[in-house]
Amino acid sequence: MTAPQNSVTAEATDVKTASPSRWVIALRALRHRNFQLFFGGQLISLIGTWMQTVAQAWLVYRLTNSALLLGSVGFASQFPVFLVAPLGGITADRINRQRLVIATQTASMILAGILAALTLTHRVHVWHIFLLAGLLGVVNAFDIPGRQSFLVDMVGKEDLMNAIALNSSMFNGARVIGPAVAGILVAKIGEGWCFAVNSISYIAVIVGLMLMHVHSPARISKHSPIEDIIEGFRWVNQTKIIRALLLLIGLVSLVGMPYTVLMPIFADKILHGGARGLGILMGATGVGALFGALTLAAKTGVKGLGRWVTLSCAGLGVSLFCFSFSTSLWLSVALLLPAGYSMMLQMACSNTLIQTMVPDQLRGRVMSVYSMMFMGMAPFGAFFGGALAHRFGAPITVATGGIACVLGAIWFARALPDLRVEARRLIIAQGMAAGEPAQELDAQPVEE
Repeated sequence: MTAPQNSVTAEATDVKTASPSRWVIALRALRHRNFQLFFGGQLISLIGTWMQTVAQAWLVYRLTNSALLLGSVGFASQFPVFLVAPLGGITADRINRQRLVIATQTASMILAGILAALTLTHRVHVWHIFLLAGLLGVVNAFDIPGRQSFLVDMVGKEDLMNAIALNSSMFNGARVIGPAVAGILVAKIGEGWCFAVNSISYIAVIVGLMLMHVHSPARISKHSPIEDIIEGFRWVNQTKIIRALLLLIGLVSLVGMPYTVLMPIFADKILHGGARGLGILMGATGVGALFGALTLAAKTGVKGLGRWVTLSCAGLGVSLFCFSFSTSLWLSVALLLPAGYSMMLQMACSNTLIQTMVPDQLRGRVMSVYSMMFMGMAPFGAFFGGALAHRFGAPITVATGGIACVLGAIWFARALPDLRVEARRLIIAQGMAAGEPAQELDAQPVEE
């Protein structure tokens, strides 16, 4: 009788110690009611946002038939992030983040509603679109650091990495669905209704935010706003691991991201796929990015993320280099899948590491610098990429960007052993080492 009893006991122990399923691990941040409300509302809203992005581009092109103005609208919507993000960061560190995000989402809803009204009444002019795009960029300069900082208030530090990954998954899922829906609506009923749908979609996220019960108190500072902004930049500059991660993000945004701006040239002139080919290529990038975010969602700790950042940056560079010389549509699609995957994985891993190491009182300001590097550098990259493509051709421009990404990955890999020591101290200081204080960024232990 002893053996069977021991067997039953062993089986019971195995059941108790069995690891959770992959789905439970990948979706663990959704166990928080606040994040459930945020996730559902944002998913609806982001689909509307991507619908407006596509419809707005089509509207500008229809009104002007100018590729220059088409790119200029994108510049107008992103450049304010680079200028105003520091103010957004200090605001996120000083006031209630829940109220800040409600305010920015409400402002975005109003701007979309104005654009919808102008378009549906046939009163819209190009300067209207530029003005509203610029104002939306200002709103995003407050919204991005506020929303990124608000994640830790919703789920706590234990599930922060998963929340960031799911947030990225949601963004890229909407990126696949939104443009497809917009294409149908624009063809059937026009751009104005896409803007109207986007404006209405904000109701979902605003209601979700108002239903949350989050402890996100206002923070009192003894210093002036300028002094606090300088403090944030000084901390980033003096913290080598944060500085290195942000510089790598800035490099990729400047020289790697412009391939998306040049995609119409590849689709039309090189791959001869036309508008249909452009949709397929952009869809492949979105699908790859979605899988990159889901890969991070399935990970349970920060161990090895430094190596992931290195490999994903290098993977993006190699994918772009090979893509630049492809003359086959389907080969190009196959190469854009790992490009989208690598780009999203690098950005999401970097976001996770930064938020893991930053003190909460500096979170908004540091995430504002993240916004400047991620979104703020994009318009500069688009401008320089367009200029280089005009002079040397799109393939050479993208290939050069790919090589620069690989060189950036090599630089980061060589610096990683020293950076890992500092990262260890920062993670322990924030109480997020999760029992593995010696292995945050790499698989090898640190010796001091």
